[in-house]
Amino acid sequence: MTDHSHDTPLTLAVPSVFRTAWTISAVVLLSVAVLDFPQVWPTITFALNAILHTAPFIIFAVLAVAYLKATGAENLLARAFEGRQSRMIVLAALLGGMAPFCSCEVIPFIAALLAVGAPLSAVMAFWLASPLMDPAQFAITAGTLGFDFAVAKTLAAVGLGLLGGFTVMVFANTPVFADPLKPQPTRKGCCGAAKPFSGQPVWRFWTQDARRDTFRDTAIENGLFLTKWLTLAYIFEALMLRYVPADWVASVLGGTGITPILLGAVVGAPAYLNGYAAVPLVDALLAQGMAPGAAMSFMLAGGVSCIPAAIAVWALVRGRVFAAYLAIAMVGAVLAGLVWAAVV
Repeated sequence: MTDHSHDTPLTLAVPSVFRTAWTISAVVLLSVAVLDFPQVWPTITFALNAILHTAPFIIFAVLAVAYLKATGAENLLARAFEGRQSRMIVLAALLGGMAPFCSCEVIPFIAALLAVGAPLSAVMAFWLASPLMDPAQFAITAGTLGFDFAVAKTLAAVGLGLLGGFTVMVFANTPVFADPLKPQPTRKGCCGAAKPFSGQPVWRFWTQDARRDTFRDTAIENGLFLTKWLTLAYIFEALMLRYVPADWVASVLGGTGITPILLGAVVGAPAYLNGYAAVPLVDALLAQGMAPGAAMSFMLAGGVSCIPAAIAVWALVRGRVFAAYLAIAMVGAVLAGLVWAAVV
């Protein structure tokens, strides 16, 4: 799920001048200039070199997302919610991480599915897998943390979706999941779709002016989005490598066993910026001694609980279902961390 609402956490009671990633990057660099001036240029060059290294993956991600948007390929996702419940869960988990949705699109889409009787189990599978991986996140993750980690995180996202979906299916008749939906007003998505994701994909999108415009606008929007957040993240990575003692990271999040993995999941929830900016931060933590399993649990727990993803769930379901969503995410993140630690 591509979230264009990642500025949301920064807009709460903060003047508008400080609400953009570019402004925060400038403020951070200015602070470094005041407190440790010799470190300014190394921080800037580190961020620039990292952006150049990641540029091919950014370009691929931007073009892939723009193509999916322009063709309307997202519309195919609705077909995952048809047929037997077990089949729906599997398809929802598999496809949840492939569609580049923003959070404003997820809410009317899921609301419409629940309103027409789609089972909560399949919706939960989609909800859990969706914020963890998409084409753009895969490209950025592979470029920074390696192809193996990106594949492992993709498999973990699908596994987490399956865990959530089948858990809800088994306990569907319990008080936790009975009558799950909040009363909903009539919604219209910010992307202008009263009936979300209807119609057939048009693979040769360049034959239509409107779809060419969609491709161009989406490419520009995602290009700026990825560049601004990755720039901020690489600045933080440079500062973490410079100022955070490696021994401290290794002592808290390093080593073997379940403790660093549990801590990775617990720390990941409040510390997460978004699925893209988290990648360089995890790269820095790994360089400082973070255990691989803790890195995986950090990425998964943080991705599901980050504000845009959580708001999409909170807006639609009752508190007990939302609590179950977070609990399943934490359990799945820890299990994935344990598996990845064993593999590595």
